[in-house]
Amino acid sequence: MSYIPTPEQALELVKKYNSEPFHIQHAETVSKVLGYFAGKHDPDRIDYWRTVGMLHDIDFELYPEQHCVKAVELLHDNDVDDGVIRSVVSHGYGLCSDVKPEEYMEKVLFAVDELAGLIGAAALMRPTGMEGLGVKSVMKKFKSKGFAAGCSRDVIQQGADMLGVDLPELIEQTLEAMNS
Repeated sequence: MSYIPTPEQALELVKKYNSEPFHIQHAETVSKVLGYFAGKHDPDRIDYWRTVGMLHDIDFELYPEQHCVKAVELLHDNDVDDGVIRSVVSHGYGLCSDVKPEEYMEKVLFAVDELAGLIGAAALMRPTGMEGLGVKSVMKKFKSKGFAAGCSRDVIQQGADMLGVDLPELIEQTLEAMNS
């Protein structure tokens, strides 16, 4: 019988397959960002959004070459609800998954996953971290192809397009979420 894990249960699942602090921190960050967006767009399902955000990279540390494919297997093995699994896998659309983000929450996850990484990297370069980090600074880092090269600018832009917002607006909302 499948279930929808709480964000706390989802974190325990993430820790079951991930030991690197970076991967766990990224899961927590994306979970919190999704929770922030849920608070604005789907307040009755904040925990659901947070759970999906927490689980989105559950397979990445152990199976980077089979990302999103192994996630299905790991989550099924742990009796996680098929809807959660579908949403988790949709964040890899066009890269490592053919599951297209359909729900608003899935589009947000697709858009903010890479962006949260870029913003996190930008914050690490600043003595004040996230404090005072603004859209203009993030846009500058976004345009610098050598900075955080692992963060796909195309995916970030595609995500903004999916959500029907311009890139600076998406960055501003994600900064707000990461600072909240």
